[in-house]
Amino acid sequence: MRENVRVTSDFRGDYQELVDEISELLGAPATLENRDFGLIAFGAYDSEGDLDPSALDPVRARSILTRRSTPAVRAWFEGFGITRATGPVRIPPTPEAGVHRGRICLPVRHRGVVLGYVWLLDTDPGPTGRQLAAAMDVTARIGALLADEAQHGADLSRELRAVLTAGDTWQRDLAVTELRGALGPRAEVPHTLVCVAPWPSADPDDAPSVRTVPGAAALCTLPWGPAAHALALLIRLRSADTPAPAITAATRLLERAGGLGGTPHGTAATGAAAGVATARTGLAELGAAWREASAAARAALAEPRFGPVAQWASIGPYRLLTALPPGAAHDPAVRSLLSPAHRELARTAEVYLDHAGQAGRTAAALGVHRQTLYYRLARVEQLTGLDLDDGEHRLLLHMTLKAHRLGPGPGRP
Repeated sequence: MRENVRVTSDFRGDYQELVDEISELLGAPATLENRDFGLIAFGAYDSEGDLDPSALDPVRARSILTRRSTPAVRAWFEGFGITRATGPVRIPPTPEAGVHRGRICLPVRHRGVVLGYVWLLDTDPGPTGRQLAAAMDVTARIGALLADEAQHGADLSRELRAVLTAGDTWQRDLAVTELRGALGPRAEVPHTLVCVAPWPSADPDDAPSVRTVPGAAALCTLPWGPAAHALALLIRLRSADTPAPAITAATRLLERAGGLGGTPHGTAATGAAAGVATARTGLAELGAAWREASAAARAALAEPRFGPVAQWASIGPYRLLTALPPGAAHDPAVRSLLSPAHRELARTAEVYLDHAGQAGRTAAALGVHRQTLYYRLARVEQLTGLDLDDGEHRLLLHMTLKAHRLGPGPGRP
C-alpha cells in the first residue's frame, strides 16, 4: 500500500518556493497536490482574472479552501490518465463535473513513481511547449523533495537497531549501508545519537513516532541491563557545534518516559536520564556515538549533577569508567567496603576523595565533626588495606567507588 506524503513544516517552505517558480515560468497560478489530491501549496502569481473568485470553478475553489478534493473529483481527473502520464496532460472543461475551466496537469514523479500533481488553469493560447518543459524540470525537483519527506517520515527502527546491535564489522557495515540508503541525502548531514534510559517499555506501540520528534531521523528500543530497555534516537543537527535540537528532543522524551511509568523529567535516583553523543557527520561512527550516548545516560543516572540530560563531553572521568568492561573496576580490595553494611563508610571515602583529601571541606560536606571523619577514614583503611596517603591507592579507591555507582549499560547483565 502506498503511503501518502504528509507535509511537515521542515519542507513546506521549499514546496512553496518551487510552486511559485512554476507560476512564474508559466505566467499563471499553479497548485501542488499530493497523489491523494491533498493541497500542499498554491502559487500567488498575480495575473489579471486568475485570482478573481468568480473565475474559480467549484472544484478549484474547494481544493484551495478545504485543502482536499472529493473522491469523485479525484476519480474523474484520474480517468484522464494522470497517474500514468510522464508529461503534461490537458483536461477539458466539463461543467457537469464542476470543472468550468480546462486544466493542465503536470505529474510529479520520482524514479518512475507518481507522488503528486501540479495543476494550472488552461488558457488560450496557454503556455508554450518550452515553458511546459521547464516547468516539468521543476516538478522533478518537487518529486525528489516529496520522496525525501516520505523517507523522513518512514519508520527506520529496524535499520537503526541493526546498526547499533551489529556483532562484527561486516554486519555493521552492511547495516550502515542499508540505513544510509533509506535516509538518502539526509544521511550525510551532521547527526548525533540520544539515549534515554531506562525506557519504560519495549512495546513498539509505546515508542514515540519519529514524526513527532523534531529533527529525528530514526529511533528504536534496545536492551538495557538484564530486564530493561533504552530508547535510541538519531537526531539531525544544523551544525555539529549546535547540539540544542538533541537536548530538546531528549528533554521531551524524558517527559514521555515519565508518562509511561517513569519519573517526569528524569531523576538520577528513581527515573530516567538521557545522554547525548558527540556530533558526527555521516553514519560511519554510529556505533561509537551510541557508546557515548549510553555512557552519558549512565553517568547522569549515577550523578544527579550531570542530569537529567548529560552530554558525553561533560561527564569527565565517567568517559573512561563507562568504557571499562563489566566488573573491570570492581577491585577485590574494595569489595567489603561496598557491602550494604558499610554504605556510610563508602560515601565518606568518596566525598573525601572528591574534595581532594581536604578534611575540613569533607567534614563540612558530610555535616560531621573532623574527629568523626578521621575515625571513618581509619575504618576505610582497615577494611580495604589501602593507604589513603598513597596517591595510587587513592586513585584505585576513587575509581572503584565511582564505577560502583554506574548501573549496567546497553545489553549488559
